[in-house]
Amino acid sequence: IGMLFMKLLTGRAQIFADVRTYWSPEAVQKATGYTLEGRAAASGGIIHLINSGAACLDGCGKATDENGNGVIKPWYDMTSADMDAILDATTWNAADNGYFRGGGFSSRFLTEAEMPCTMIRLNLVKGLGPVLQIAEGHTVRLPDAGSDALWKRTDYTWPCTWFAPRTDGKGAFRTAYEVMNNWGANHGAISYGHIGADVLTLCSMLRIPVRMHNVPEESIFRPSAWSAFGMDKEG
Repeated sequence: IGMLFMKLLTGRAQIFADVRTYWSPEAVQKATGYTLEGRAAASGGIIHLINSGAACLDGCGKATDENGNGVIKPWYDMTSADMDAILDATTWNAADNGYFRGGGFSSRFLTEAEMPCTMIRLNLVKGLGPVLQIAEGHTVRLPDAGSDALWKRTDYTWPCTWFAPRTDGKGAFRTAYEVMNNWGANHGAISYGHIGADVLTLCSMLRIPVRMHNVPEESIFRPSAWSAFGMDKEG
């Protein structure tokens, strides 16, 4: 449902992934010898987004804009060169029989481009209905050796994306760990771009409560009638 929600809003393919593992700076250093830098360090660690081939191939970030930046494009802007680059970055690996005893294959790629993205999850709460969570952040690139070492801790045949949510030192966004710890379950729908403000507005129109988000206050638009429900716009 979350993927359809985002695809209809953006016209872009969505990454579906397990919100599988949190890696702290200390754990990354211990496992790989690499010290997290940039956004990954600022977030207090990274989240491993990985699933058995369910991510859109566009998630490798090999489609490029006019400046050569890796992006996920709306379907109507995709070129033949983009499609060739994406397929060249993807392999099709035999399933690990420990996970899938019936066999099969998984797409496999690594998200190497550092892209702005928005991760959401739509939870169904008994007696309340749908409740949305939003986490804006960026995909990050690790050195190949470090990425491989961490990737192999789960399944080396699955698509791999390293995600650093934007944190502010407070509540559910104190660190990347707190984002994962407050997430509704172990899956998310990930869209290109920081579109949390659009998602919030859409939720207000559809009367869907939002449990957690890190959208800047100045970007949020909600109908003034929402003030009747209290001071906390999120609640």
